This record gives sequence, C-alpha cells and structure tokens, in this order.
Amino acid sequence: MKIAKTSGVSMENLTLNNVKSYTMIMFSLSLIIFGFLVDTPAKVFSGLYNILTQTDILITDYIGVGGIGAAFVNAGTLTLMFILLLHVLKVTFNGASIASLFLIAGFGLFGKNLFNVWFIVLGVYFYSRVQGDKFSKHIYVSLFGTALAPIVSEIMFNYSLPVGYRAPLAVLVGVSVGFVLPPLATYLLRVHQGFNLYNIGFTAGIVGTIFVSVFKSFGYTPSPRLIWSSGNNLVLSSYLFAISISMIIAGFILNGKSFKGLDSIAKRSGRLVTDFALLDGFGATLINMGINGFISTLYVIIVKGDLNGPTIGGIFTVIGFGAFGKHYKNILPIFLGVFLGSIMKTWSLTDPAILLAALFGTALAPIAGEFGWKYGVLAGFIHSSVVLNVGVLHGGLNLYNNGFAAGIVAAVLIPIIEAFRKEEI
Repeated sequence: MKIAKTSGVSMENLTLNNVKSYTMIMFSLSLIIFGFLVDTPAKVFSGLYNILTQTDILITDYIGVGGIGAAFVNAGTLTLMFILLLHVLKVTFNGASIASLFLIAGFGLFGKNLFNVWFIVLGVYFYSRVQGDKFSKHIYVSLFGTALAPIVSEIMFNYSLPVGYRAPLAVLVGVSVGFVLPPLATYLLRVHQGFNLYNIGFTAGIVGTIFVSVFKSFGYTPSPRLIWSSGNNLVLSSYLFAISISMIIAGFILNGKSFKGLDSIAKRSGRLVTDFALLDGFGATLINMGINGFISTLYVIIVKGDLNGPTIGGIFTVIGFGAFGKHYKNILPIFLGVFLGSIMKTWSLTDPAILLAALFGTALAPIAGEFGWKYGVLAGFIHSSVVLNVGVLHGGLNLYNNGFAAGIVAAVLIPIIEAFRKEEI
C-alpha cells in the first residue's frame, strides 16, 4: 500500500483517507466526552430518552429538551454511526464526507437523533437497489437527506393518531421520502446552478412542501414549535473555540507547518462541486475549517446571540463546509448582508430565525465567491427576508429551511446578476 503524504508530512502506516476518517472520529468522540463532562450519566441518559421520544420540527433545541450532555452525546454517537456506515461502504473520505458528517453532528443538536434518521437512509438504499446502483453512489444524498428526519418523529409521536397507525405510517413516509430524494436532488441542482451549497435542503423543502400539503388535505397541520435555550454561552463557546484551535493546529502540522494552500482556497468561488480537501490538501482545509469556526462563533457572540443547539448546528455546518465550498472571503459578505438587514428591517439580529439565517445563509457563499462581495451582501440581505416566509410551506419538517430559501434566492438572483454582468462586458 502506498504511503500518502499530505503537504510534506509523511504519514507512516496511514493513508490520507485514514487521516481524514480518524480526524472525524476524534471530533465525534470530543462531542461525547464533552457531553459526559458537563452532565452526569444519569442526566445524559434521561435527556436522551426525552430527545428520542418527542417531535422535533423546527425549532427544537435538544439542549432545551434533554440538556447539554444528552444533546452532545446524541450528536457524537450519531456522527460515529455514520462514519462507520461510510467505512462499511468503503467510501473515500473527501470534502463532501466531511461536510455531511459535520452537518449530521450539527443537526444532532436540533432535529436529528438516533431514531428518526434511519428511515430516510433506508429509503435511499431501496432506491439504489431498484436502480441497480451501489448504495455508495447515493450515500451523500442519504446523509444530507436526513434533513427530513423530523417527519418520522412528527408522525411516530403524534398522540392524536391511533397507536396502531403511527409506527407503520412513520416508517412508510420516512422510507418514501428517502426513495424520492436522489432523482429530485440531481434534477433540482439545475435550478440554482450550484450556487446554493445546500442542494439537498432545497430538494427537501420541495418534498416537505408536498408531504405537508397532503397532510393538510387529511386535516392534519404540524404545530409550530420553538424550544430555544440560553445562558450557556461560556461553556459552549469554550468547546467551540477549543475545536477551532485544534483544527488549525492539526492542519498546520499536516500542512508541513505552514499555511500554504489557504490563498488557493480563498480564491475559489466555492460553487458546487468544490472539494477543498481534494484540490488544496487536507492540512490547508483543516485550517480553513478552524478559521470558519472562529468567524461563525465570534459572529454569534458579537451580536449577543445565544449559543445553543440550533446555533452550534449552524456553526458546525459552516465548519464542515470549510472543506466543501466556504471560506472567509465568501462567507463574510453573507454575514454582512444579514447584519445590514437588521438596520432596515423589522427584526433583531438576535431573533432565533435571523441568527440561523446568518449562519446557514452562508449556503449562498458561492455567489460572493463567483461574482464579488457586493453580490454576496445582496444575497444575504435578500435571504434574511425569504427564509422567514418559506418555513410555513413545509411546516418546519425540513431542517434545512435555509437551504430551501437559499435555493429560491439563488434561482432568482443568478440570472439577474448574469444578465447585468453581460451588459457590463
């Protein structure tokens, strides 16, 4: 077996793929260890029971439902299980792997749990079998597609339905959702032309809208929910900064004790598909991820927002996509666009939906990367309004609500930008 080198560092007896997977394993274990450090085992396990047995449509903060310990243990364990799945399928770890696993970890703090994700995965697996494809071909659709996991919990723990109907209906709907995601995700990518990094979020918004419309036709409307914890900024920011610093240090070492490659990353638009780990090296990518973590955590602190399950989910997403499209040059204009919106619009920067709009709205980072920071600011400004009005369509059952909104914004904005750029030329 050939020994891999990453930016001048010889990894004896390890392949680069192993380095990436071990990095993700260590991150997952850090979540679990942190969970048991901040809460007693008894509180962790009782909190996990609460997390697993409740509905969790947007916005359900697992820290508010089960406590910090239970939320982090759920996130870490879930991420480890998906890492194992990737290993079983012999999937090569790349930028998409890292982004999807950080997304699993992030939403493991608000919406995805050890129970509700697997029916979506099973549906994608059935689709691959029907098509005669290897499951590994569609594995990322299944990981990202767990955006609709709350639809399973919403049916399973909806006590207005007879007990005998809940379980089979939840399984059927969850599997059906997973089954239709792969072909739709491929097709709908054309709508926003890769300028929305959360393509599955856009797809899940469409699918969720259809399912909720059917639900309403039978007289059932999902109830809105807002569980939002506060008062934990000190302990949670300590963990986030520690993770970010660890990534920068590890990346610096793997990168031959240099920051070589960061300039190359910052010059890329980030448009789908841009795999920084493949193009610029894993060491430089880790540094970029750590920098993204610092920027996004500082943003929440500076605007005096709450660090909790949802906002950390957003921060983990920005970190994860630091391997797959996001860097400081293309995310800062999005933050600025949302910030400027607070000056002119009727909401506050610390409103839950707006905090999440700033963090998850970085799905539109490729617009800033491709067309310049001014268009990125415009995209963030518009996105902060759109995201407040699309959740009603899918009833909060699509965890990637910002991905849905970003798809709409990109689909409208990109043709207009390109038309004016042609006139300028």
